[in-house]
Amino acid sequence: MTPKISFRDAVRTYPVKGGTFTALGGVSLDIGEREFVTVVGPSGCGKSTLLGMAAGLVEPTSGEVSVDGRPVTGPGPDRGVIFQQYALFPWLTVRRNVEFGLKLSSMPARERRARADHAIELVGLTDFADALPKTLSGGMKQRCAIARAYAVDPEVLLMDEPFGALDALTRVQLQDQLLETWSKERRTVMFVTHDVEEAVYLAQRVVVMAAKPGRVHTVVEVDLPYPRTEEIRLSPEFAALRNQVWQSVYHQGPADPPPAAHPAPDAPAA
Repeated sequence: MTPKISFRDAVRTYPVKGGTFTALGGVSLDIGEREFVTVVGPSGCGKSTLLGMAAGLVEPTSGEVSVDGRPVTGPGPDRGVIFQQYALFPWLTVRRNVEFGLKLSSMPARERRARADHAIELVGLTDFADALPKTLSGGMKQRCAIARAYAVDPEVLLMDEPFGALDALTRVQLQDQLLETWSKERRTVMFVTHDVEEAVYLAQRVVVMAAKPGRVHTVVEVDLPYPRTEEIRLSPEFAALRNQVWQSVYHQGPADPPPAAHPAPDAPAA
């Protein structure tokens, strides 16, 4: 089965004074259809660079990145990207912000309104559809940004530390809301985070990166059922997985000998 997202020996270097800096040193990884994968690792390991390659915002120096078997040559509507910064238009309401990308595609107004309202409902902001961003909390602004990504109906969601600037309680609430939405829509998700607990709680697989150069250190299977709940978060099984990932991130020995690529599992049932 063709993976949804595939990295093959992806390298990214940057010129620096007196030489070259290697941000990513040959990453091979597959992410499957409808899979939720988190990427975690120490600072400077190339997590965001890897996601930027999938988004078409960063071009690999060598190697290849593909979606559905087609090389990524730039951004596209099949991939929705969500960053830590909300990037909302402050003069537009929640609904108008969510409609913005649809308006650029010349979608008829009635269809645009219906698509936006569906995305707003998915993230629990129906009661705030006509509110301006300045009246929203940080968590609500990020939900609006997620709704905007959903509205264009991407097959893949690429999320770069989207909850990193939020307080702990709001972060947990948005993790649960994201998983609830994912269980309904079942899009492929690649989620970059620096938070080990978040990485384990959300994912089916956790990709642990190593630095200097950035590379896949190991991949941890998260064999915990969905829906994820507080009971699961407090379970011994969760604690064991969190500790395994923590050790892989912060006490890295030599990387596990990788195969040609870290393959995605078969697509889960809907």
